Amino acid sequence: MLRTARITPKFWSSTLSLPKSTFPPRAILADRPKYLKRCTDELYARQRGLTGDTFTLHDGPPYANGSLHIGHALNKILKDILCRFKLSQGYRIDYVPGWDCHGLPIELKAIEQNESLGQDSNNASNAVDVRSAARRLAEEAVEKQKKSFQQWAIMADWDHAWKTMDKGYEIKQLAVFRELVKKGLVYRRFKPVYWSPSTRTALAEAELEYKDDHISTAAFVKYPIRKLPRAARCLEEDILSALVWTTTPWTLPANKAIAFHSELDYAVVRSERNGNLLVAKARIEEIERVCKENFSVLCIIGGSELQDAAYDDAAFTPETRPFLHADFVSADSGSGLVHLAPGHGMDDYQLCLKHDITAFAPLDDDGRFTGLASPFDPKLLNGKEALYNGNRSVLEFLTSKGLLLTSHKYKHRYPYDWRSKQPVIVRATEQWFADVGGIQDAALLSLDSVAFVPEGGKERLRSFVKNRTEWCISRQRSWGVPIPALYDKETGEAVLTEASIDHILTVIERRGLDAWWTDDASDPAWVLPSLVTPNESQRKASFLRGKDTMDVWFDSGTSWTQLKSSVTAPNKPLADVYLEGSDQHRGWFQSSLLTYIAQMHTSGNCTTPQAPFRTLITHGFTLDEHSRKMSKSIGNTISPDEIMDGTLLPPLKRKAKSDKGFVSPAKQVTYDAMGPDALRLWVASCDFTNDVTVSPTILKAIHGTLSKYRVTFKLLLGMLDDFDPRATTKPFEHLGVVQQIALTQLGQAVEKVLFHYEQFDFQRAVHEINRYINTDLSSFFIESIKDTIYADSRSSRNRIEAQSVLLQIYSALQAVLYPVTPPLIEEVLDYAPAFLNRPPSSPFVSKQVLADIIRQSKCLDRDLEKNLPWLLRANGAVKMAQEEARAAKKMGSSLQSEVLFQVSEAPTTNNQDVFECLNRYRSALEDILVVSGVNVSRSALPTALDSADWSYRSEFDLLGSKVVAHIHTPRKLKCIRCWKYHADMEEGTEDVLCKRCEEVLEELAKRRPDLFTTLPPSDAGTPQ
Repeated sequence: MLRTARITPKFWSSTLSLPKSTFPPRAILADRPKYLKRCTDELYARQRGLTGDTFTLHDGPPYANGSLHIGHALNKILKDILCRFKLSQGYRIDYVPGWDCHGLPIELKAIEQNESLGQDSNNASNAVDVRSAARRLAEEAVEKQKKSFQQWAIMADWDHAWKTMDKGYEIKQLAVFRELVKKGLVYRRFKPVYWSPSTRTALAEAELEYKDDHISTAAFVKYPIRKLPRAARCLEEDILSALVWTTTPWTLPANKAIAFHSELDYAVVRSERNGNLLVAKARIEEIERVCKENFSVLCIIGGSELQDAAYDDAAFTPETRPFLHADFVSADSGSGLVHLAPGHGMDDYQLCLKHDITAFAPLDDDGRFTGLASPFDPKLLNGKEALYNGNRSVLEFLTSKGLLLTSHKYKHRYPYDWRSKQPVIVRATEQWFADVGGIQDAALLSLDSVAFVPEGGKERLRSFVKNRTEWCISRQRSWGVPIPALYDKETGEAVLTEASIDHILTVIERRGLDAWWTDDASDPAWVLPSLVTPNESQRKASFLRGKDTMDVWFDSGTSWTQLKSSVTAPNKPLADVYLEGSDQHRGWFQSSLLTYIAQMHTSGNCTTPQAPFRTLITHGFTLDEHSRKMSKSIGNTISPDEIMDGTLLPPLKRKAKSDKGFVSPAKQVTYDAMGPDALRLWVASCDFTNDVTVSPTILKAIHGTLSKYRVTFKLLLGMLDDFDPRATTKPFEHLGVVQQIALTQLGQAVEKVLFHYEQFDFQRAVHEINRYINTDLSSFFIESIKDTIYADSRSSRNRIEAQSVLLQIYSALQAVLYPVTPPLIEEVLDYAPAFLNRPPSSPFVSKQVLADIIRQSKCLDRDLEKNLPWLLRANGAVKMAQEEARAAKKMGSSLQSEVLFQVSEAPTTNNQDVFECLNRYRSALEDILVVSGVNVSRSALPTALDSADWSYRSEFDLLGSKVVAHIHTPRKLKCIRCWKYHADMEEGTEDVLCKRCEEVLEELAKRRPDLFTTLPPSDAGTPQ
């Protein structure tokens, strides 16, 4: 035997099989491009060669304007995790990214950066320059954003990415538009639309955002009644005025009628200052409060009595106007009488249309009054902004006429242009509309076969579709796809037919879309030849091309034309998944659905309406740690680069050696740059179905988790460094108890992770992975086998079994983490032992690897599976007693204790079963509990405790019987090599070896005699 007293600790370490791996604790920045390329471009190209089913994710195009923000990261990484999971399940991925390139923000930015362009982008020559500048801006933004996406490890077909400004895309979009025209779903009408004076264009509902604290000046205004209701003719004087309340006094010059409700009761009241007034009976008290005056009620009139009444618009026109019943009138606010301006209100327009009352809107594109607003005095309001000084002028004029009772500030919800952040107005203009009502039922029916994540998204999308009967698709800007209409120079009549669009498309094919603006206004090539009559050849030149462009939601909404199969197979949607933010229910989701259903409707394939998506997934918005929406104005935005660079967290504490050799703080600040893995893990850890939070506190936890992943892989690689898979011949069902428990836990964890991935519940998938690594793997299995891996002989069957299970764990963690942290897994593979180097096709066999693990875990000892819960309970009881001993400073390492399980000595069958069960797993429990010995006793006072220096106890239940777990002082000595208290006392020695370690050293001396040549001469040679 070796005389151990003079042997250094370094020697004993050299005899242990300690884990060896060069895998770095932190990612090496210089290696990042290599791993990114491998797990994105190269992987996407390789997987396209797979056969089998294809998974298609259609990209909701980001807007090609400016830098990417954290919301983009949330969106794109969610898509990538989903694609990678589907790839791991054997699907071939079809994911072609796109960009939305047209629209007002880019156009305004182009004008802002080029002062010479001016604001009138609809001017033909100016439009050409604006379009050219806008295209350059969009192209620059696309390239910049693409590089950022690729830095986030997004696997996609970047080489074939589409843009809505591509010629091919624009032609397909116009072809869809042609089909809608063919079926009569597109028409032109003078009617009120949302209009943005700040950007001089019509807007759709999806382009609005609502401000809840908008302040308007509301007013009570009276109109003299010319034709009194019969019930009011009891007045001594035939002088009565209808009192209306409005929050938009600027619309009063466009008044065409007054609305009432036939089922309300109205009162004639006497005002000392304002004469006789007609108001809703239920509103008298509130009007008195606002006007600071008490009224006398003269008589009550039923609402139906107002049907034949009429009034004078004495302020702005000499006309007499009618009273009209309206269902939308109520006694909840105002006066119970509503002034109607069909040129400035949707409800007003619909009601007046039924009575052949035309809309009137005396405003220009800038939202300023024209001279028509005040025929008596055209200069009164002309040129004044309706929302601002024009509104004040209207009130001043009404005051001078004695028609204004009072005005007051009123806070309410009001629509704003989501781009300029300025208030909008409702204004009647000539616009192009798509008839959504005609396809509404089919669109709603198609949603019945769509899966929604979260489920509430279905009702949200349905409500938007239900509440929309038409879609204003024209915009008064130049950077976009033109509405291909021709206008008669003389009459202004529009020509928009299937044949005219076909002809225009042939010209665009030859000349490109920009020619619509660059060609001479009288160029006859754009005019359909059939428009030329035999007797009027000059007719060809009497048409002008329109200046309106399409709503950008129509642009992006027709992006389904870019999918590989734009003509879908029966009952198969074009895309498996659409995934965007929850705001897209009223945006891209809706426009995609409506354009696709409309196209199916025109082609006659709408007997069974089919949405373009099989599954619709929505995510929330990003918030800061105070749950505030991120905004540049608040200054709470977080850049994805900051997360990848680690600069949101404190710098690393590092020290550097100076030239003189002493240690001094490093001058250069270094951050823990975890790269795209940190960004991706944050996304995967979020409950994306709600608004998600990002903060330094959360990112610190993310970094801790990533560090745990790296430490875990480093340990696995080290423990497998000397493993020979060929040595594993024993079936898994015949493994030792600890190994079988580990495989059972692994199989259960994998099954849960796969289930969560399938449900798109990435947060729970990551949570289960983390739980497994921290609890089942690190706290249980690794602790249980450390002694075996480190101290057993490399030929030990127990050690080989443990390594075979570690290999399964290593493979499983690679597979389940690859969708979330692909750069990390690529890096791990670079540091893996030779036998672990994957063949080229192995990223695509994760499904089989994980299926095998689940299958193997279900083939293990059924008795063990049944007894596993109490084994873990026993572990918990022992840990509790050990903590008491540590608190009393009796022990440190758990190896400094033995365990005695005391079973009741009562002669019952149950107690006997418990005793036998504990004895059956006694040797395994020593590894599970990481102690130096386990014994089982049925004695009331176990003798092993008599000689113990100290002991602590804890109880637990087993098979209905109470078991006491005693931990106590080990009865043997500490082995100097493995530190287990298994060594027998040897006379004259301070440090001793256990029997197992003696045998390992004997084998090691034969295999590695060089280890023993450095020992003192008296100790060299083969151990005895």
